[in-house]
Amino acid sequence: MGSNDFITLFFLVAAVLIFLQLRSVLGRRTGNEKPPVDIYSPRDAAQAPPAEESKVVTLQRRDADEEEQRIAEIDAVAKPETPLNEALRSLAKEDTSFRPREFLNGARMAYEMIVMAFADGDRKTLKTLLSKEVYDGFEAAIAEREARGEVVKSTFVGINKADFTQVHVKDAESQITLRIVSQLISATYDKAGTLIDGDQEAVVEVTDIWTFARDMRSRDPNWKLVATESEH
Repeated sequence: MGSNDFITLFFLVAAVLIFLQLRSVLGRRTGNEKPPVDIYSPRDAAQAPPAEESKVVTLQRRDADEEEQRIAEIDAVAKPETPLNEALRSLAKEDTSFRPREFLNGARMAYEMIVMAFADGDRKTLKTLLSKEVYDGFEAAIAEREARGEVVKSTFVGINKADFTQVHVKDAESQITLRIVSQLISATYDKAGTLIDGDQEAVVEVTDIWTFARDMRSRDPNWKLVATESEH
C-alpha cells in the first residue's frame, strides 16, 4: 500500500469515528422532530404575553386571592348578611392591612398584658397600650391602691372567648369592640398582709367589653384600648 493510500485510509477512519461520536452526543433523527421555532415569527411574538402585562395579571390575581381570604375570615367571625359582618367588610376595604384573626390574636395578648400590668402597677406597659383617657383612669386607681398600701396578686388563667360585637369607622379612625371572657385568680392584701378582697386560690370568670381604636392615617399599626366596661 502506498503512502497516499495509507493517508486516505487514515482520514476515512478518523471521519467515521468523528461521525459516531457526534451521533452519540446529538442523537439520531427519527422523523418526528418538531420544526425549529422562529423566535422572530409574528405569530410566536403574539402568543407570548409582554413581561409587564404578565406582572400585572399576577398582582391582580394575588390581590383577588387576599381579598377572598379576608372575606372568608370575616364570615368565620361574623355571620354573613348581618350588620356586624357588613361593618367588618367595610373596615377591610378601608384598611387593607386589617385581618380579623390577626386582630383577635393581638387583642388577646394585649388583654393579658393590660390586666397583669394593672395588677402589678406597671405604668410603663400600660402607657404603650392605652389611650390617654383610659391610662389616666388606670393610673389613678393604681395610685390610690399604692397610697393605701394595698398589693394585688393576680394569676392570668386564660381567655375562654373573644368575640367582635361592634365595628365603627369614622373620620379615618377605626373602633372595634370585643366581648372578652377570661379566667383570673386575684387577691388584694392590705399593708398588713391581710386578704381584703378576692381569693388567692379561686378561679373567677370575668367578662369585659373592651373597645380598641386605631388612626388609619397613622403609620403606627398598633391598636390602643380606648374604653372598658365590665359585664355583670
